[in-house]
Amino acid sequence: MAPSARAPLAKKPRDRRAWYQAAFALGLNAWIPSWFKGGIFQGPVKGVCVPGLNCYSCPSALGACPIGSLQTALGGLRFNLSVAEKKFGLYVAGFLAAVGSAVGRMPCGWVCPFGFLQELLHRIRTPKLRVPRTLTYVRYLVLAVTVVALPLLVVDQFGYGQTWFCKWICPAGTLEAGIPLMLIKADLRPLIGFMYHWKLALLGLFLAWFVFSRRPFCRTVCPLGAIWGLFNRASLFRMAVDDEKCTLCDKCYRDCPVQIRIYERANSPDCVRCLKCVSSCKFGAVSYEFLGKKEVAVDLRVKKPA
Repeated sequence: MAPSARAPLAKKPRDRRAWYQAAFALGLNAWIPSWFKGGIFQGPVKGVCVPGLNCYSCPSALGACPIGSLQTALGGLRFNLSVAEKKFGLYVAGFLAAVGSAVGRMPCGWVCPFGFLQELLHRIRTPKLRVPRTLTYVRYLVLAVTVVALPLLVVDQFGYGQTWFCKWICPAGTLEAGIPLMLIKADLRPLIGFMYHWKLALLGLFLAWFVFSRRPFCRTVCPLGAIWGLFNRASLFRMAVDDEKCTLCDKCYRDCPVQIRIYERANSPDCVRCLKCVSSCKFGAVSYEFLGKKEVAVDLRVKKPA
């Protein structure tokens, strides 16, 4: 008698990641009344950082972007010191360190609305382009210059610095706040000038790039990903590859949204911990561990080559 067919394996939460991404994108921007009132939500939770690049000025945003908050803290540091105020932005630094120490860059793969948008647009059928590895180091330059150095060093007559990354670069802010606010607040439209057109052009370039390359903003520009990526090698959440089981078939590489070979650097700063590689590996070579729990995905219907 022929052996019975195996039942399909039950899906894990990692196999439904897109639903989590969509839920977080909606959840972080859930205050719909602001769109009808022509304002920005200013409830008691507004000052709380959210684990993703989500603009504070989005009309329905419930929390604050950690990068915007970090720039604001650094931009006001010199003024606070000049008037003997003990405000150093330790909450923001602590938030970034706590999330990074726990899970590294995982929020980029599961929570960040802008990362979700990049993955959606990349599904459009077009010829695809690789992102040169050298460009992945640009995000550290963006972090060092626009998020840290310029807000600290370039200040006005009162000692306040600007949020340079938000003002000059962040396409998420343009999409989530710049365009919506112009649509719902007519009194802002006469103020449109060079800066607004510059940010629109930059957003357009990024949106086009998202179609042709896998998560290029995350990999080359995003300062939040740059910070949390530094924790990947030391975070409590760990990726691992069993060299004895790995066949170097590159299925994990082809499925990876940031195009890394996890068997070369299991906890690369580029890894967004989306766990697609765990599901992709049919030989149980890729696993993750968090707080003593280890999981490996193995499809027993596929036999490893002898």
